[in-house]
Amino acid sequence: MEMIRLPALRRVAICGGAHGNEMTGIYLVPELERQQKEKGDAAWSVPLTTVLSNPHAIKACSRYIDKDLNRCFTSPILSSPISEDTPYEVQRAQELNSLLGPKGSEDAVDIIIDLHNTTANMGLSIISYEWSNSVCFQIFKHLQDKITNVPVRLVLINVPPVEAFSLESVAKCGVSLEVGPQPQGVVRADIFNIMKQGVDAVLDWTETFNSGKIIEGGEVEVYLIQKSMDYPRDPKTGKPTAAIHPQLQDQDFCLLQRGDPVFLTSSGETLSYEEEEPLHPLSINEAAYYEKGIAFHLASKKTLSFPSIQAKTD
Repeated sequence: MEMIRLPALRRVAICGGAHGNEMTGIYLVPELERQQKEKGDAAWSVPLTTVLSNPHAIKACSRYIDKDLNRCFTSPILSSPISEDTPYEVQRAQELNSLLGPKGSEDAVDIIIDLHNTTANMGLSIISYEWSNSVCFQIFKHLQDKITNVPVRLVLINVPPVEAFSLESVAKCGVSLEVGPQPQGVVRADIFNIMKQGVDAVLDWTETFNSGKIIEGGEVEVYLIQKSMDYPRDPKTGKPTAAIHPQLQDQDFCLLQRGDPVFLTSSGETLSYEEEEPLHPLSINEAAYYEKGIAFHLASKKTLSFPSIQAKTD
């Protein structure tokens, strides 16, 4: 098995509340800050930065104020001039880029773990752009080994770094922990505990890596997003004319075959999956995606290998 040596981690960031109505991260970040204050220097050996990303939206318990913050971290947006008419989230994205980046630079934090909820039945999903980053695969494998009370899956987005639009893309290695199902604007204790397990496992992995121990490589099963499907819509009003079919609801990551039911119209007509290639739906009926024209994403499933790694401690 190939082994590569990488610089030790200098800084990790845990961010919650990019969306102000996804409550688990909003509650978990202060808990991490409490632990840091209580334990002092003994909390974690890797310096940890905690951030509530969108304070105005958190106060309003709204996904965003002017614009989805988690779509504001492309390089053009981060370098755009600020004026009195600039949307609040664009200004906040540039502040976060200064705090945690700059994006694409050697000064950027090593790892960002961005905390999100979904109304879809996604379990604990790790979402990342890091197709070739062995640290991302190692973190995922560690979470999958440590967390056994809920499905743990890795979802990869195929977007060039300059076009990556979400907060975690500011880091050298960025991952989003998305846990659900949880309604917007509420906290569920079971979902909170799952996310807490995920964050604790990531921090545990960073300690092991920085100790200089060789961490073995291996293989991981990943979901690669291929496309997104919209609801059927009225051509005049643009409003959806069907809902997710009951047989598909809550079946995230199942395998859709041609002819399987996907939508049910208000008149009772079943609309079927028409793609030739069987694919896996995820983020099914996500509440935040209605405005984005997405009923669910479709992904292929692959097995990818990753090398053993070791931190340079000399």
